[in-house]
Formats: sequence, C-alpha cells, structure tokens
Amino acid sequence: MGRHTRDAAEQGRAARIAAASEHLSAADAPPRSPAGATRDAATGRQQPFGGAPSGQPPSSGRFAPPPSAAYAGDGAPPPDAAHTGAPHEHRWLVLGVIALAQLMVVLDATIVNIALPSAQRDLGFSDGNRQWIVTAYALAFGSLLLLGGRIADLVGRKVVFLTGLVGFALASAIGGAAPNFEVLVTARALQGVFGALLAPAALSLLTTTFTDPKERAKAFGIYGAVAGTGGAVGLLLGGVLTEYLDWRWCLYVNLLFAALAFFGAWRLLHPGAPTDRPKLDIPGTVLVSAGLFCIVYGFSNAETHAWSSPQTWGFLAAGGVLLLAFAWWQTRAKHPLLPLRVVLDRDRGASYLAMFISGAGMFGVFLFLTYYLQQILRYSPVSTGLAFLPMVFAMIVSSVVAQNKLVPRLGAKPIVPLGMGLGAAGLAWMTALDATSGYAAHVLPPLLVMGVGMGLIFAPAMSMATAGVAAHDAGVASAMVNTSQQVGGSIGTALLNTLATSAATSYLVGRRPTPGVRVQAQLQSYSTAYWWSAAFFALGLVISLALYRKGPPRSAVGPSEGPVHM
Repeated sequence: MGRHTRDAAEQGRAARIAAASEHLSAADAPPRSPAGATRDAATGRQQPFGGAPSGQPPSSGRFAPPPSAAYAGDGAPPPDAAHTGAPHEHRWLVLGVIALAQLMVVLDATIVNIALPSAQRDLGFSDGNRQWIVTAYALAFGSLLLLGGRIADLVGRKVVFLTGLVGFALASAIGGAAPNFEVLVTARALQGVFGALLAPAALSLLTTTFTDPKERAKAFGIYGAVAGTGGAVGLLLGGVLTEYLDWRWCLYVNLLFAALAFFGAWRLLHPGAPTDRPKLDIPGTVLVSAGLFCIVYGFSNAETHAWSSPQTWGFLAAGGVLLLAFAWWQTRAKHPLLPLRVVLDRDRGASYLAMFISGAGMFGVFLFLTYYLQQILRYSPVSTGLAFLPMVFAMIVSSVVAQNKLVPRLGAKPIVPLGMGLGAAGLAWMTALDATSGYAAHVLPPLLVMGVGMGLIFAPAMSMATAGVAAHDAGVASAMVNTSQQVGGSIGTALLNTLATSAATSYLVGRRPTPGVRVQAQLQSYSTAYWWSAAFFALGLVISLALYRKGPPRSAVGPSEGPVHM
C-alpha cells in the first residue's frame, strides 16, 4: 500500500472516530456549529462558547470564562458551569426581582433605626435594651450568611430564594404585631436568619443569570447601586412611615416587598439545583457561624460595656480563635464550606476586603450624619431621609458608569481605589460641620463626593467578587460578599459608636454641662467618627491598590495567577 493510500486510510479512520464521538455526546451537549458555537436556547441563534451573542467577538472580560478557567492548573476535569449556558430569556425581569429582594434586606438594617424611639415608647423597653433591636438582626444575619450561601448551592437557588422571602415576610409580620420587647427581638433575629438565606441566593442568581460581559456589567451596576443605597432608602422610608403612619409599618412594609418579589421569582426563575452539588461541611459551618457570632456580639457589646469587660474582649478573642480554626479546617476538609480557591484569588480577595471596609465606613456615615441632622440641625425623620437622596442618585450614576464604561477599559485597580479615596475625602470634609452649617453649602457637597465614591466601590467589587466562580461555588462566593459588608457594617457601627461616645465624654471633662457645651460635645463625637471612617477608607485605598490586578478583566485565568485550588 502506497504512502498516499495509507494517509487516506488514516484520515478516514480519524474522521469516523470523530463522528462517533460527536454522536455519543450529542445527547448531553447543546447543538454545535462546526466552529464550536452553541445554539442560544432563547433566540435559536448560534453563539460562541462562553455566552457572547452571535456576531460579536469572544469576550475579553473575565466575567464569563470557560468552565475550565476557574480550575486552571487543578488537574481535575472542570465541573459543570451552569452559568455559562444560554442567557435567561427573562433575565432583565429577573434582575428586577433580585434587586427588590436585596433592597428589602439591606434597607431593613436601617429602616428600624428611625422607628426605634417610637417603638421604645410604645413597648416600654429601656435604653439598655434598645440596641438589641438592631443587634439581634445583625447577629443572626452576619453569622449565618456563609451557611445560607452553601444551602443555596446544595438545595437550589430558586427554592432557597423563595423560602427566604416567605420567612422574612413572616418574621416581619410577627415583629410588626409584637406586643412586647421579647417578641420584637425574636422577630428581628428571625429576619436575620431568613435574610442569611435570601441575600446570597439573590446574588448567586444574578451571577448565574447574566453571562454576557456587557449585560453582566449593566446588571451588576444596577445591583451594586441598590445594595449601596439601600441604607439611605431605609432612612427615608422609615422616616415617612414613622411620621405619617406608625413605627410598626417599618416592618409591615416588608410584606409588600416580599409579595412582589415572590410572585416574580415564582414565575420567572428556573427550578433545579446544580448538577455537581457539594456536600455540607458541618464542622466548618459550626466554626465559622460561632466565630462570626462572637465577633459581631463582641463589637456590639462594646457599645454598652467597656473594652476591658470580659463580655467584650472575651467574645472578640473567642471569635478570632474560632475563625482561625475555621481557616485551618478549610485546608483539611474534603468538602470545605468556603473553598480557598474562592477567596485566595487576588481580585476576589481584594473585593471582599473592599466590601468589608466600605461597609464599616458607610454605615458609620448613615448613623452619625442622621444624628447630626436630627439632633443638631433639628431635621424631622422625613427631612433626614430626603437629605440623603442626592447621595443615592450620585451612587447610582457612578455605579452604572463605573461598571459599564470604566472597569471594562481600565479594570478595577484604578476604579475601586479612587472610590476609596473619594470616600475618605468626603468624610474628612464632614469633620468641618458645626451647629451653624447649612445643608446646601456644607452638608450636600461631601454627601455627593461620598455617593460617587461608594458607586465606584460597590458595583465593581461585587462583580469581581463573583467573577469566574464555578456554578457549585456561586452561592458561597456570593455569601462572602454579603458577609463582608454585613460584618464590616456591624463592626464599624459598634466601633465608631464607642469611639464617638468616648470623645464626647472626654470633651465634657472639666466643663460645665451647659446646653452649648453639650452640643459641642456631640459635634466632637461626630467629628471623631468621621475621622475614623476616613481612616477606614484610606486603608481600603492602600489595600485595593495593592491587591487588584492591573488592566481590564481577562477571559482566562492562567495557572500562575488563578485561584488557589484546595
């Protein structure tokens, strides 16, 4: 047999093997074009692998990598990446449902603050017990978020999302009808429990619904704006409901949010759990939940007890030890609750730290600027909420612009540090506020600077924190975003409140407590809180500048720069 004849035979044999392989995999794979494109289930058009619409070039962003990208260098076959398939046919309506649920969870952290004085008069609880209305929610929410995210990966995001909505609504109804302090605190803790299911399920649904880089950028811009402005919306809504209806409506209003989100989710979301469902890490769950509980409780306790109190430093020390034990266990566990491949990627790690630091500083602004407007400038609850609206608008605009225009071209490295710098500048500016300051000339400018800065932080950080994560890790990666922000906010609020109280006490030493001196003591406490918050953001600037990678997000993760696989 001649050489040409042998070559022809070999080519024919290779063609038959390839055809047989393609036939065997046809039942499990979507229809492919000769160029390797998949067919869009929603439109019927062919699209290249990775989710970009037909006719567009392959994505240059890092937001929709091929399934193997998240496991580069792992040595194991890549798991099913369900979020790299065809785009959801109603994805923009799904975004509305997810954003509504996230708004309900975030604003609930501040909406009750406005209602607290009225609730205290109605139910007759003491000033010492008042903090537990806020702390009960923060403790349950912050300590259970990672567990909630893993449950979403195990059971299915639609089921967990719907369960979280129903539970949150029922807990809100119980709190609104509370006849005494004990029932109200229990209802707030239940809100935190179901919020810990709802929040990570919402973000992981967003991560797996939007696969095209351009659409993903828009979706995360909107979601980041909602998450960042929820606290300010809570202040406004709480003021309106308290002033014109009753404090109980600050809880009842969640029934409306939950009903709308439940109806939309029931009709729009696709059922089912990931095909490669992970197993639950029971020891890791116990360690991290107990550790986060101790940390949040310790800082919350510092508001009413000295730092030298065993109830303060004891819980903080125990929390630190438990979290270190959790980190060690994650390197040993066969099915870790928080795989280190999720957090040790540079961009994701930087994003989690950015959310933690900005959460600490931002919630401090909401708390102390609210005190300043109501106690020094004598604003009503409604006027106080309205005063934050320009900040909300600035945050929304900068969030969308950053995620759609700036990050795809420049990457997160210059954008998030710039947001941190603007946050620090706005807070430093606020230290000049005094008893004679006016809103337009003195309060509004630093608020706008803060709003722009927050928008530059939240949307890019949330998007980068979940980019490139395999489908079976999407829930826990999303939970880390919410955990970082919530624990940061809890720690920041407690720490800043303690520092502000100490500053006011120090100012009063050796002075007659006249009304004017008391006002100056309050201003001194607010200024101290602003300076410390500015220091948080300055630290965030340094950390984000050091950790984020240079340049636009990339489509693949190389073995040298990708996640650590453990």
